[in-house]
Amino acid sequence: MKRHFEDLQLGSIELFCLAAEASSFTAAAQVAGVTPAAVSRSISRLEERLGSRLFVRTTRSIRLTDSGRTFFEQCRQALTQLVEAQQEVMGAQSVPSGLLRISMPTTYAHHRLLPLLPRFRALYPQVTVDIHISNRNIDFVAEGYDLAIRVRAQPDSGLIARLLEDAELVVVAAPSYLQRAGIPQTLEDLPSHECIQYELPSNGRRIAWLFQVGGKALEYAGEAGYSCSDDVLGGVTLAKHGAGLFQTYKFIVEQALENGSLVEVLQPFGGRSRPFTLLYPHGRYVPHRVRAFVDFLMQCRDEWAVQ
Repeated sequence: MKRHFEDLQLGSIELFCLAAEASSFTAAAQVAGVTPAAVSRSISRLEERLGSRLFVRTTRSIRLTDSGRTFFEQCRQALTQLVEAQQEVMGAQSVPSGLLRISMPTTYAHHRLLPLLPRFRALYPQVTVDIHISNRNIDFVAEGYDLAIRVRAQPDSGLIARLLEDAELVVVAAPSYLQRAGIPQTLEDLPSHECIQYELPSNGRRIAWLFQVGGKALEYAGEAGYSCSDDVLGGVTLAKHGAGLFQTYKFIVEQALENGSLVEVLQPFGGRSRPFTLLYPHGRYVPHRVRAFVDFLMQCRDEWAVQ
């Protein structure tokens, strides 16, 4: 392996990151214990070495260029890993600590993960948790996330994937809707019903409903008077208020099925599921806080399996 840092010093990169975070050479200098002029000279040498401007400078302020913003996101991640690796060797991270950033979809957030986080923090009070609830895919490196939970995760050689569960799908409706429209008995009845559809926010494609008949997998993607995107829970709310039929994950509507505000239909054609997967970057060094959270979720997964 050849050297890459003979004249691209890590100290200059650290000063650059401090200045980028504070949007100020003076503030970076105060944190580092050097003069603002020293910060400016160090970053100028860094820009010369890279052949690219990192900051737009005025007499009163600085701001990152597009190249500078990309370089900053990458460098911040790298420096964080270096610090954590040093702490690991020195034994300072024997107890998990630090900021844990997690991205998760709305369904799994509200009905699985968020209720568990107080339990996790009771076990690891030195870990602080930053939660991003969204159904869009993220860039781990550029956005600085430690973990993500996704449904139908695509294979990625740079990520470790751990299956959390195959979530069972059910078709539900409110009693008021079924009294008005009747109870569907077969899949052939669906075109005569209001079938609330969910659309992917990324491309507007409607998600087909999944069924099985005689062991054969089938999909249904009919017309609908209602559609919602970005948040599956919108479809659940519509169904609860009598808008029509909706296919969703059973773990989301279990309480509604128990109290009767929703009723499951088409049970003979059920049994299909979609996988929820825990993702985190592949690497030789996994921070203690990430390892602790992964182990915690795997234990919770085993508890869900026996419920």
